[in-house]
Amino acid sequence: MAPTACVSPAEVCNLKNDLNSRDHLTVVNNHGVDDLLQSRLTAKDLVMSVLKKRAAEVDVDRCEPGEEDAFYVADLGEVYRQHMRWKMNLGRVKPFYAVKCNPDPEVLRLMAQLGNGFDCASKSEIDLALQTGIDPSRIIYAQPCKTKSYLRYAQKVGVKQMTFDNADELYKIKATFPDAELYLRILTDDSTSLCRLSMKFGASMDVASQLLELAHHLELKVVGVSFHVGSGAEDPRAFLKAVQDARVVFDQAAEIGHELHTLDVGGGFCQETFEQFSGYLSDALETYFPPSVRIIAEPGRYYVASAFTLAANIIARRDVPDPLDPSRDAYMLYLNDGVYGNFSNIIFDHQHPVAKVLLSSADDSQPGTPSSAALENISYSIWGPTCDGIDVITERIDLPGLLNTGDWLYFEDMGAYTKCSATRFNGFSDNHEVIYISSETGASALLNY
Repeated sequence: MAPTACVSPAEVCNLKNDLNSRDHLTVVNNHGVDDLLQSRLTAKDLVMSVLKKRAAEVDVDRCEPGEEDAFYVADLGEVYRQHMRWKMNLGRVKPFYAVKCNPDPEVLRLMAQLGNGFDCASKSEIDLALQTGIDPSRIIYAQPCKTKSYLRYAQKVGVKQMTFDNADELYKIKATFPDAELYLRILTDDSTSLCRLSMKFGASMDVASQLLELAHHLELKVVGVSFHVGSGAEDPRAFLKAVQDARVVFDQAAEIGHELHTLDVGGGFCQETFEQFSGYLSDALETYFPPSVRIIAEPGRYYVASAFTLAANIIARRDVPDPLDPSRDAYMLYLNDGVYGNFSNIIFDHQHPVAKVLLSSADDSQPGTPSSAALENISYSIWGPTCDGIDVITERIDLPGLLNTGDWLYFEDMGAYTKCSATRFNGFSDNHEVIYISSETGASALLNY
């Protein structure tokens, strides 16, 4: 049977009900971060159960082509928990989910049900957002340099909010979509971010007033300011400086005659640093922007990175001398997924996925074998399936026991910039199965699971 892109809501419900009987599910309440953390820990048990169940169903010696392909388990309850965490820390800021990060249809459907907006950068992303049934006012076309035909399409479907950062874009909008509601995107310091965007987008403070003057002369409607401190930002002070600069631009716009009402603080939020970043941002917003100003943001990886876990099959192995100890054997493992597939986040997003053993012939579930704790650590390098030498996932890692062809590894935190940027290079599939589950009753109710 060929792998499918998803499973039906009925199948999801059956999985959840089966595991719920073993107390795997908890409910996020309003008691705070401790409850979120506890809920996340118990949800991992659910994810692991589903991963092992699916992998154990595959007989690599008899299965049809593709049945042993890599697959995801997506816990939409984790997306829901991240939303509750956002509301607790940044209640004033309305999220506009960055579709490019992970345009999974079930994720988008949940975002719509949660009341979020969408940050889109192309016609296709606008279509995906509109397919959830939302009003076009919940979309911002956050692409400072837009295709003319896409602009005409945005006008046709009623997507008015959009960004700009240069004079040519203003002339283009004037000729194509003069009724658009514009946000001036300003330059920020993103020197400490994983993925820097200021090299490509953002108007410097030196030219901001000139662009506002031109927009006023062209009778275009500027309604806000936007910035982006970079994807995977590492310095929360970048938000403070960006908010201060945005305040200056708001004041300049008022003097010119624009009536600005919205600040878009972009993305850059991460799982590990969210409370710290949101604290800096909240303080800055309280200091510089009164409650009358609407605040929106464009989080992407924050919502989905930890919600997706990837399982991949070991398709080949060869032994090599351990480069750190030539007297010992080490092994090269080849998976059926790599940097041209779901591990594209290694190249495009500077991530370092960590392999863990899911199912192994040396696992303690096998009769007559030692427990996992007693298995000797063995050094491995992990490679993708293509014929390209750069297709390396991990240069060196120690894992328990001797892994064999047909065994399974899994990788957590694979929800951001992975499946969306996978290719079909060398003829390998980019359409891997996603098994949707929900470890939160709130998400389940919204999605009718």
